[in-house]
Amino acid sequence: MYNPMDSRFPSATLWGWSVAPWDDSKHPMVMRYQPGHKAEIHQKIVKDASERVRAEGLNGAAVSAVMRDAGLTHGGFYKHFGSKDELLIESLKEGFREIIDTLVRAAEQSAPEEAWKAIVKTYLRPEMCESPNHGCPLATLATELARLDKHLKPQVVAELVNYKSRMVPFMPGRRAMDKDRAFFAIFSTMIGTIEIARLLPDPAIREKVLGSARDFLLRSF
Repeated sequence: MYNPMDSRFPSATLWGWSVAPWDDSKHPMVMRYQPGHKAEIHQKIVKDASERVRAEGLNGAAVSAVMRDAGLTHGGFYKHFGSKDELLIESLKEGFREIIDTLVRAAEQSAPEEAWKAIVKTYLRPEMCESPNHGCPLATLATELARLDKHLKPQVVAELVNYKSRMVPFMPGRRAMDKDRAFFAIFSTMIGTIEIARLLPDPAIREKVLGSARDFLLRSF
C-alpha cells in the first residue's frame, strides 16, 4: 500500500502539501523527562511521607495520599519503592536527618562550651509543638516505633544510634562517659517535655512547660 511518509518515495504530495521523506537521523527521540527527574520525584515523596508520618502518625503515610500529593498514581509507587515498609524507613530517615541538621546547625553557631545549651533552646521551643511535621520523630512517634514489626526495628535502632553519635560531641562533660549520660538525660527530658506540651491547648501553659524544662536542664549541667 502506498504510504506518502514511506522513505522509499523521494517526495509526495498530501492534500496539496509537499511532504518530504522522513529522516530519523534528523528527528532524535525526545526524552519525556530531564535526567534526575525520577530522583527528584522520589525525594519529594519521601519528604511528604516524612512530614505526614510526624504529623499524623505511622498510619498517616497512606500510599495513595502520599502519591497523590506527589502528583503520581497509586500504581507509580512501585517504581520508587519496593514496599510500604521501605517508604516508611526512608521517611523516618528523612525526619531524623532534618532534626539532626537543625540541632547541629544551632550547636555549631554557638561557642563550643555553649553548644549543648543551644541544642536545648532550639529543641524546647514552641515551634516544635506547633509544627510536629518538622520536629523530632521521637517526640511524635516514640510509642509507635516501639511497636513496629521486629524486622524493621534494626533499621530504626540504626537511626537512633546515628542520632546519638551526632549529638554526643556537643553534650556537656569532659569524659565520653559523661557526655553519654548527659545525652540520655537531656534528650529523654526534652522528648517527654514536647510530648506533654503538645497535649495542652493553651499556648501560655505550653510555654510554661517548655520553659520549666529548659531552665531545669540549663541549670543541671
